[in-house]
Amino acid sequence: MDFGDILDQWEKRGPEINKRKNPANIPSKPDSQGKPNPTAAWIRINGIYDKDAENETNAQNPAEYRRRLRSKKPDATLDIHGLTSDEAWESLEHFFDNAKNRGLEKLLIIHGKGNHSTGDAVLGRVVRDFIEQYPFAGESGHEKAAGGGSGATWVLLKSPRC
Repeated sequence: MDFGDILDQWEKRGPEINKRKNPANIPSKPDSQGKPNPTAAWIRINGIYDKDAENETNAQNPAEYRRRLRSKKPDATLDIHGLTSDEAWESLEHFFDNAKNRGLEKLLIIHGKGNHSTGDAVLGRVVRDFIEQYPFAGESGHEKAAGGGSGATWVLLKSPRC
């Protein structure tokens, strides 16, 4: 059996070939000199797995991926009520760095609406400034009214997929 024959068998059998043991019918008998075939033994024990075929079937386009992230619940939440601007900034740095290292996708920051502030919400402005400057912060927005409305901001962390 030459390589061309193996390819022909592969194309005829289709994707189910990836789930079976020894799909290429590699001889498991010793060769003419009596030496065992180590490749055949390994395939007989472990089988063949085509990870590229799985990745193609599980792949989402980027728009679907972002839509899924927007609709999911946050992976982690940080409440910065009562902190000063400097304390909030430092907390945000630690929170985002930790989230990025843990591979989280969506974060929620509860900063409040600024009801006790004169003018605009101080912590809301700090959060917006931080998100604009943090290199791994992607899309962001406010929660729905039930989740805090304008007093809570969600952020999608950038990943290699986006």
